[in-house]
Amino acid sequence: MEKLKIAGGYPLKGTVRISGAKNSAVALIPATILAESPVTIEGLPEISDVHILKSIMEEIGGTVELSNNEMTVDPSQMISMPMPNGKVKKLRASYYLMGAMLGRFKKAAIGLPGGCYLGPRPIDQHIKGFEALGAKVTNEQGAIYLRADELRGARIYLDVVSVGATINIMLAAVRAKGRTVIENAAKEPEIIDVATLLTNMGAKIKGAGTDVIRIDGVDELHGCRHTIIPDRIEAGTYMILAAAIGDGILLDNVIPQHLESLIAKLSEVGVQVEAADDQIFVGPAPVYKSVDIKTLVYPGFPTDLQQPFTALLTKASGSSVVTDTIYGARFKHIDELRRMNANIKVEGRSAIVSGPVQLQGAKVKASDLRAGAALVIAGLMAEGITEITGLEHIDRGYSHLVEKLTGLGATVWREKLNQEEQEQVENA
Repeated sequence: MEKLKIAGGYPLKGTVRISGAKNSAVALIPATILAESPVTIEGLPEISDVHILKSIMEEIGGTVELSNNEMTVDPSQMISMPMPNGKVKKLRASYYLMGAMLGRFKKAAIGLPGGCYLGPRPIDQHIKGFEALGAKVTNEQGAIYLRADELRGARIYLDVVSVGATINIMLAAVRAKGRTVIENAAKEPEIIDVATLLTNMGAKIKGAGTDVIRIDGVDELHGCRHTIIPDRIEAGTYMILAAAIGDGILLDNVIPQHLESLIAKLSEVGVQVEAADDQIFVGPAPVYKSVDIKTLVYPGFPTDLQQPFTALLTKASGSSVVTDTIYGARFKHIDELRRMNANIKVEGRSAIVSGPVQLQGAKVKASDLRAGAALVIAGLMAEGITEITGLEHIDRGYSHLVEKLTGLGATVWREKLNQEEQEQVENA
């Protein structure tokens, strides 16, 4: 086990290149199961979730090559092997294996997903969609079993807007008979990315990126080459970092339209933001103003950027209210920020941040992926040394974090935990 150490308080400057989208990658890789010939995905991020999915693809009979952020999956010899335990427990997005395997093999057995715990995140909408397509779904000893004689298109209305359910139903429906209509579908860019891959594989999909998606099923899908979109959450994290402790940072390989809600809020804070075709420049703010944030489904403010933005708001004058309407339990970073001298209190689904305060280095623990990002930003802002444990969460979503930060002038490094520290982390 390792910890991340940050010597904070030094302004950062330079250019950082944004990696491929984590939230696309974890759906695109399972989608390759649906093809009958090799699929190549370019621009994948160098993160642990990608390597776990590579192992899972190999486990079910796929031939996988991964080099220079490019993965080629030959799914022709894959089998519908039950996976009630093991690697599927390590990541939340393992549920995409359900839709992909159901679409190709008409059956699947997948252990209930793991990943970051952010409160209840039920998969009832996924199951509702699978059942509408003709699958029988049972929960047997903590694993979801799906079986269908055949899949038939259906009209499916999602009771809540869900990215996971939208993609999962889409994966199953592309090889169902007839037309499937998903109503109240999520609109995230990652959904368009997955639909683009499936279309390149021969699927017939219209409306991805709107709240109604129409899919006409096909008998088989073929291989193709696909380039993943840039990671808007990684980009947003570095934009917030640049606003907090930057002296002019240019982000390369971004799609500014995917970040409009964040750009608007950073501008309200007083930060200079200039967007070009595939770049965004973030300059420092002369004065940091308090703002209120409410997370919403896309194109609203992303829940994944709520925690990093909370760290930034410790610099703002006055009181800011951060409300998370998506995951009410997404405030585990608050206690850690308090250790660093932040003045924050939680009331229900909201955190009230009072500032400005000077953060101080401390020993803190990342409880989940984006909480980890918040603590990294806080550590860069703080006086003194910050030690962050729980790096396995951060490694799930941020590619080459240390290299990218040192490239901007940060003093940040990894150290192995000694035996006593490991025991403290495990018992915490």
